[in-house]
Amino acid sequence: MKMRETLRTIWPYLWTYRSGLLRGGAALLFKVLLATSLPLLIRAGIDSLTKGLQMETVIAFAGALVAVSALKGLFQYWMRVILIGLSRDIEYDLRNDLFRHLTRLSYDFYARFRTGDIMARATNDLNAVRMMLGPGVMYWTETVLTFAFAITVMASVDLPLTLVSLIPAPVISLVVIIFGNKIHNRFERIQSMFSDISSRVQENIAGVRVVRAYVQEEAELEQFDRLNRDYITQNIRLARISGLFMPLLQGLIGLGFLIVLWVGGSRVLSGSISVGSFVMFNTYMGTLVWPMIALGWVVNLTQRGVASLSRINEILKERPLIASPEQAVILGDRFQGEIVFERVSVKYGNTCHALEDISLRIPAGSTVAIVGHTGSGKSTLVQLVPRLLDPTRGRVLVDGVDVRELSLDELRSNIGFVPQETFLFSATLGENIAFGVKSATQQQIRQAAEIAGLAGDIASFPAGFETVVGERGITLSGGQKQRTAIARAILRDPKILILDDALSSVDTLTEERILSALTVVMRGRTTILISHRVSTVRNADRIFVIERGRLVEEGTHSELVNSGGYYADLYQKQLLEEELEAI
Repeated sequence: MKMRETLRTIWPYLWTYRSGLLRGGAALLFKVLLATSLPLLIRAGIDSLTKGLQMETVIAFAGALVAVSALKGLFQYWMRVILIGLSRDIEYDLRNDLFRHLTRLSYDFYARFRTGDIMARATNDLNAVRMMLGPGVMYWTETVLTFAFAITVMASVDLPLTLVSLIPAPVISLVVIIFGNKIHNRFERIQSMFSDISSRVQENIAGVRVVRAYVQEEAELEQFDRLNRDYITQNIRLARISGLFMPLLQGLIGLGFLIVLWVGGSRVLSGSISVGSFVMFNTYMGTLVWPMIALGWVVNLTQRGVASLSRINEILKERPLIASPEQAVILGDRFQGEIVFERVSVKYGNTCHALEDISLRIPAGSTVAIVGHTGSGKSTLVQLVPRLLDPTRGRVLVDGVDVRELSLDELRSNIGFVPQETFLFSATLGENIAFGVKSATQQQIRQAAEIAGLAGDIASFPAGFETVVGERGITLSGGQKQRTAIARAILRDPKILILDDALSSVDTLTEERILSALTVVMRGRTTILISHRVSTVRNADRIFVIERGRLVEEGTHSELVNSGGYYADLYQKQLLEEELEAI
């Protein structure tokens, strides 16, 4: 029942390629029919010799054998091309669907699953599923049909001898079941360990600077060596099981041959069957050797494939917590960018509230700022606008419509978001800036870089906009990465622009230059600035102060400075810091 539930995932893919499966199945059927007819031709040829027929008849039988063998080879070729090819097509579709599903899953999924684990499932496990669907299905079917046809013919010639030759069959079945379960359990454990290794490698490569800075190379090598050793140990245990399985299977097959030789030879001597029939029985036993051996291999493939498919299903069964409603409201030209938070609260699990009872309004086209201590909830608040999070209680409205009623595509395509942690892809600077804007021209990319204060840096790079920044933008400084992210957001020409502490890695002079250039960009669009620097937010139309998840102050720069609260203290501290720097 569990296996049937696991395999349910692949039925739609098999149905999509049903015509190809029918063609491949037909080729397989003809191949089996021709293969099982060869011993009949051999029996007829040998019996004709014992009856003293002429050489022409023998030559005719020999020609028939050659012709049938050639046809069998042709159908075997098409069987493999079609069925193995279809397994590649299904692998392609399943990989695309898996990746598409991963792009839609919410943040909570990536908090529970490690990157290396996901990569292992999308590569190693997917390959095991392909092997099960290609060679696995093909040889399962070939084995069943070959046994069915061969046993039917053998029983029609001599039923007692056939029954005697099948004595090892129940033992073979029992061995296959026992070893199959052991292989399944051990392979599932191996795949899980492979995920651990992949995760460890991914984390070490991503955090290579931290590892070196803390001189942890040897410690990480020891950890990896332990994981690798355990992985090898489990693989050796699996190899021992598989190594015992195949000789045991072949031994039982050999026992079947001995029984046929002993009993069949006695029946030939007693005149119960002809020499041709005896040779036919032995030929059929030889024909059944590969299916019997393949049975063990196929069981191995199937158990591995089911174990891997089960791991892939764990991801496919995940449902995004945040998704577009079935009947989404489409604003279209009515999208202006007014944002209203109505008594919004956010709680992470069973911990305390990240935000509690926040109510505020941001008029369309205005520039507002949000300030507060680290961990006060500023980033959580702005993540509610593009629905990276949903509030635990309350509503977030854009142009009077709850964001949960809007299409995610429309909502997010109208928002330019620069998060605290800048992520750049291993591509060129130009491609990173144009990410999300397929129709962007070189002129538009240059203009966005100019506004973000990045043009001077790019001019100093030998390849300019064609400079490859490396994984996560490793070749750029923190300030250059932030400015690239700002240029990316500007290029989208969004109705709502959110800069979440996006200028923290640039110096004050560069910040002033960027803000001056952004003044033109911010005009006519809703802009939310998050920053620790008063210099960044002082010119905002409205400033909101958040402390411990609550809105404690709001007003203009001058109003808040005169109120003597948190903002005024922050302003005085930064004035003092500037004076000390000047001295």
